[in-house]
Amino acid sequence: MTLRAPHHQPAPASGRFTRRSVLTGAFALATAAALPVAAAGRAYSAAGPDIIACATWGARAASEPVVVLANRPERIVVHHTATANVTDYTKQRAFALARAIQTYHMDAQGWIDTGQHFTVSRGAFVMEGRHSSLAELRTGTRQVRAAHCVGQNTVSIGIENEGTYTSEAPPAAQYAALADLCGHICDQYGLAASEIYGHRDFNATSCPGDRLYALLPNLRRDVATILGTPLSDPEEDPVWDLVRQATGRPAATVGEYLPAGLLP
Repeated sequence: MTLRAPHHQPAPASGRFTRRSVLTGAFALATAAALPVAAAGRAYSAAGPDIIACATWGARAASEPVVVLANRPERIVVHHTATANVTDYTKQRAFALARAIQTYHMDAQGWIDTGQHFTVSRGAFVMEGRHSSLAELRTGTRQVRAAHCVGQNTVSIGIENEGTYTSEAPPAAQYAALADLCGHICDQYGLAASEIYGHRDFNATSCPGDRLYALLPNLRRDVATILGTPLSDPEEDPVWDLVRQATGRPAATVGEYLPAGLLP
């Protein structure tokens, strides 16, 4: 049961989603690794970013039917995978990551499929996570029930970012791909850019790492720029705030790492 009513904003007018590659926050970071956008295979179009479907990266079938909910999401929750900050930016690495995450979630956690909706590799490849997430994003009216954040799995879109971002910032192209994906999700579902959060906002976890978490204000501004809308404050919910103060954040039920041997 959610304590908040779904937050729906009118979708931007046609043509408003300009997909401008301003993204000032990430590219100003001196510590962000340079990676040519062309090398990452990113695509910009009115249809949104190039998202690689489950079938393309070699996903297993879900162990039972994926649940599609009638509601739209209220927000986006950003994660990091807490895996190595590799310099292998290839598509093959991205696909191996997606398969390893699915194996861990299904075989170790006992979930029906990958927990998150989408994954962004360090090489800036954007992949579908849980089956049907991409199809529902394209319709913009429903979402898939996920398993990425306790208490948020029926009201948010979860995005995993490959890497460990406790003391290191993500590569610039990965950040740009994340911003592009968030912009498209907000555009499709009528979400404000202010409705982008980190995993730690809801669960007792260090995810998505101190450095990536510190970038979330920049991410919100960059997504607002992509959408061509002003950045508003997140919607307040006094009841939810009181509950969190009284009970603390619920503990996360998934480790922020992949066991040795699943991924080189």
